[in-house]
Amino acid sequence: MGPTIELDSRAPGAIDGRHIRALTFQDVRLEYVSSTLRRLGIEPAGRSALVVGSGRGLLARGLAGLGLNVVALDPSAEATAMAQEAGSGEAVEYATAPAEDPGLAGSSFDVVFYADTFEITGDLDRVVAHAARLLRPGGVLFYDTVNRTPVSRLIYLGAFQTLPQTRIMPRGRYSAARLRPPEEVAATLAAHGLRNEDVCSFKPANVLDLVRATVARRKGRIDDEAIPGMTRFVLEPDGKPIVTYLGHARRQ
Repeated sequence: MGPTIELDSRAPGAIDGRHIRALTFQDVRLEYVSSTLRRLGIEPAGRSALVVGSGRGLLARGLAGLGLNVVALDPSAEATAMAQEAGSGEAVEYATAPAEDPGLAGSSFDVVFYADTFEITGDLDRVVAHAARLLRPGGVLFYDTVNRTPVSRLIYLGAFQTLPQTRIMPRGRYSAARLRPPEEVAATLAAHGLRNEDVCSFKPANVLDLVRATVARRKGRIDDEAIPGMTRFVLEPDGKPIVTYLGHARRQ
């Protein structure tokens, strides 16, 4: 019998693939945001930011570290509670709400980051409509998501949620229909007045290290915190996004 696979879980020994993903993506997410804002001439200090799909709040706290005033939303009340506990004393406001109905006032944010959202939602159009509404004119929408390719299907539908040796996600977390090619994302953004300005592939420096880390975590040989150092995700700005990619768009 394998370990328990459960998102946003406090159970001892439970494997939370969403938290593992947040840990492994943290550095490239922050590098991409900071380098993009710098290139656009936007000083983050004092600007307002929203993280949608914030999980346990790791990305939100990282953005706060850049000087942004951050609101963090997640559809899971348990994840929100864990984020509040982990970020006690830090200047991040946490709330529970789905991306499809965030319940926030329009034109409230200079920066919005959608994490663990585009490849999970069944209604991308509604999510992006809210993103456009929430951004101030000239604001920047950031996102990361999963392309729909044979390799991404093998990894996300096979390795991460089916194969016993490497499974870290509940079955059904991902589906082929919800994996998002860059052109599909760009078209949905454009339909709501958001101009996609960049797509940036990112990946583990060595894919075999990702496999080794996943197997080791499944067997209880390492904890979650050890995984980022073993996998070392890197940005690949000029690479074709075979699996995961980041991007940003501006409100026109």
